[in-house]
Amino acid sequence: MGKATKLEAPTALESGSPQAAVSRQEQSLDEGLPGDVFGVEDGHDIKYKTLSWPLVAGLMITEIVSTGLLTLPGTLAAVGVVPGVIIIAFLGAFTTYTAWSLIQFKLQHPTVHNMGDAALVLFGPIGREILGTGTVIFAVLSSGSQILASQSALSIISDNGLCKIALAGIVTVVVALASFRRTLHFLGYLSIAGGLSILIAGVVGLAGAGAAPVQPGDVQIAVTTDFTTAFTGITNPVFAFTGHSIFFLLISEMRRPRDAMKAAFTLQITATSLYIAFALVTYWYLGSNVSSTSFLSLSPFWSKAAFALAIPNFVIGGSLYSHVASKLVFMRLFRHTKHIHSNTSLGWGVWTCLILLANIAAFVLAIGIPIFDYLVSIAAATFVAWYTYGLAGAFWLHDTYHFKGGFQAWFRQPFMLVLNVLTVLAGGFVSIGGLYTTIVSLIKASDAGELPQPFQC
Repeated sequence: MGKATKLEAPTALESGSPQAAVSRQEQSLDEGLPGDVFGVEDGHDIKYKTLSWPLVAGLMITEIVSTGLLTLPGTLAAVGVVPGVIIIAFLGAFTTYTAWSLIQFKLQHPTVHNMGDAALVLFGPIGREILGTGTVIFAVLSSGSQILASQSALSIISDNGLCKIALAGIVTVVVALASFRRTLHFLGYLSIAGGLSILIAGVVGLAGAGAAPVQPGDVQIAVTTDFTTAFTGITNPVFAFTGHSIFFLLISEMRRPRDAMKAAFTLQITATSLYIAFALVTYWYLGSNVSSTSFLSLSPFWSKAAFALAIPNFVIGGSLYSHVASKLVFMRLFRHTKHIHSNTSLGWGVWTCLILLANIAAFVLAIGIPIFDYLVSIAAATFVAWYTYGLAGAFWLHDTYHFKGGFQAWFRQPFMLVLNVLTVLAGGFVSIGGLYTTIVSLIKASDAGELPQPFQC
């Protein structure tokens, strides 16, 4: 465990600057959070702390309840109804706890803006560089994944009547425009449409499965299979709940960060209930041969309708990730300088360049790398498994040790100690297992000649 005196260590850019000295003395307008990352914003041109907890809930739902929803019927087909539902319900409860742990850590450390900052508290400067870079990489890849999902949806709707590269380019322009605002307030309102989009698309998908069933009733209570197949099925719900990588950033832009748990509860209840209902009903009507993207198993009419309704979610989700990737770099460059809150030429010039770079990188990676989907999975296993699962245990262990009495404080709470040690181990298990199954699947796909060609029109 690091020394408590290092908890709020300034960055190289921050240390020694007069702005940093002022910021450390400022009292946040958010109740009970002195010295947060944005400080007092009265009189500034650009105000970040504008999000209410319902808007944060909308952003969380748009981010998480997206393409992951469509993979869950395949999980039930891989492991069976009973194990599949138990896994989804357990992960819903478990990630509610890890969200609570993350929020408590943020409230204890108001200057933490992202996973890199949290790693600085836990592991020092090297940890900050690793986890901060990982957050940017995953955000860019996730934006590319949403661009690719939007392009695929448009191709299905148009019966492949337009070039895929052109469609992806059009989507990228829309994603870039939606991500351009400096604060999350605008995206917060767009996320209402994004959240409703995926919810309605899910309901339409269920209606389509019931109206045109493929193999109704062809379900299994439990399935016996090999480790790779089973774990691949399990990773779908594991990563369907992984949105914690941007929670610190969302909470930092809330008017009342102490309301963050309300947003997390709304997310978890919505996601868990929708996941279970959608997976059960879709699996029942479409059967054990349901596609890994379940909308593809619907009849052409219902498939087009469901994908069309889901497109706003994909686009807004991509915009959110592009915005996050850009803001992480922007904050690292300009934290505690006038360029954060003022309309300076340098600030807007750098921000514009970052938005363009994030979206161009997402576009090129998505359409130009044959193993892109596997690359996203590798990044998720390497970083997001820790962001959502493992680090939550480390947060509790760290703060309990430093603020409540060292090792003795751990052993005064044996249940919490065991729970959080197991949480850290769970992060490692998900990370290693996810990497293994992804690499095995990649090798199999390569040997079978199933990898797509780059820049395919």
